[in-house]
Amino acid sequence: MTEAAHPLDAAPVAGRLRYDDPDAPWNQADEQGPAAWNTEVIREFRANGGRVGGAYAGAELLLLTTTGARTGKRHVVPLGALYRGETLYISSFVEGGYPSWYHNVRADPAVIVESGDHVYHGTARVLTGAAYEEFAAWALENNPLLADFQATTTQPVPLVVLTLAK
Repeated sequence: MTEAAHPLDAAPVAGRLRYDDPDAPWNQADEQGPAAWNTEVIREFRANGGRVGGAYAGAELLLLTTTGARTGKRHVVPLGALYRGETLYISSFVEGGYPSWYHNVRADPAVIVESGDHVYHGTARVLTGAAYEEFAAWALENNPLLADFQATTTQPVPLVVLTLAK
């Protein structure tokens, strides 16, 4: 697989969602909040072998289980599975801060990843320094959604490489 061969890292195309698109699922108001939305996506993911419908139909998602940095409790979050060649990485954005999963993997890099109907134990490596700078330059050039978000903030987008046990 070439570096830009994965569909989530493809060049921008007409009609793609943008970070600030009011119709994008992450910009939809829900009185129950993101936890309720995540719970429904997780349920659908697990019931359908990793496939979900709606705005994410056809997208490759994964479920990331982390250990809470403050609570020590397990937390599950759906994320887009992103690839640079064969390297699996994750990122997401929260205005005004970093997502909880990012704080969790910084405190404890041991993770569980559900992909399709497979479950893997793995290690999350938070990119920093020169490794972050090089990877971020590539990711922002090849992932229009991350680039859209990065343009709205001075805070660097989180980039985490996942290594799955075989």
